[in-house]
Amino acid sequence: MSKFTVKPRPKSAPSHSAQPETRKKSSFGKRAAVLAVSAAMLVGVGAAGQATDGFSGVAATGSESPAATDSQMSIEKSEIRSNPAASAPAELKVQPQEAAPAPAPAAEPAPAAAPAPAPAPEPAPAPEPAPVVAVNDPAGAQAYASGQLASYGWAQDQMQCLVTLWTKESDWTTTATNASSGAYGIVQSLPAEKMASAGPDYLTNYRTQINWGLNYIKERYQSPCGALNFHLGNNWY
Repeated sequence: MSKFTVKPRPKSAPSHSAQPETRKKSSFGKRAAVLAVSAAMLVGVGAAGQATDGFSGVAATGSESPAATDSQMSIEKSEIRSNPAASAPAELKVQPQEAAPAPAPAAEPAPAAAPAPAPAPEPAPAPEPAPVVAVNDPAGAQAYASGQLASYGWAQDQMQCLVTLWTKESDWTTTATNASSGAYGIVQSLPAEKMASAGPDYLTNYRTQINWGLNYIKERYQSPCGALNFHLGNNWY
């Protein structure tokens, strides 16, 4: 390790040695102020305040005169004026945000459909009429015919001719039908529908058939015996 020799500095007059030291300190203070202002321009107003505090501390340690301090403040002000953007904080532009659209109102539930009315019960079908059964009663038919002769102005002797005539035609059977001609009933009406003038039950009721047959004989042959005589000669009446 080399030795370091300190040479004594020549002494000078006290009145002249203080001025160069003051000038050096003043020059150092100016440079520090410029550096502080530059830092303030980079970091904004907060950094400028910190640089100014540093400058004041340096100036105090350098024992600057009031005139030097004023000069340094003037330099700082001129630097700040020349760069107003550096001294003022950057303006923050806040992009306005669009308000979120209000949520669509919830759809109202559809009203519940009214229950369909219960269908009216179908009317019960009318009961079918009981089938009419034709009554084949030769004895009863003859008794009925005998009781009707007087109403036509005939004596009981006409009954014998009537029995012979309708026995040859149908054997006094209510449902007797001629297979070849279609003549029907005790009186062998042709067609059978002719007897409907005496009643709607002409197909099953021997009374209806007899009433129609007696009227027919009265109009065409005047009596049962006259009808029998015609039948014997022609095989029909």
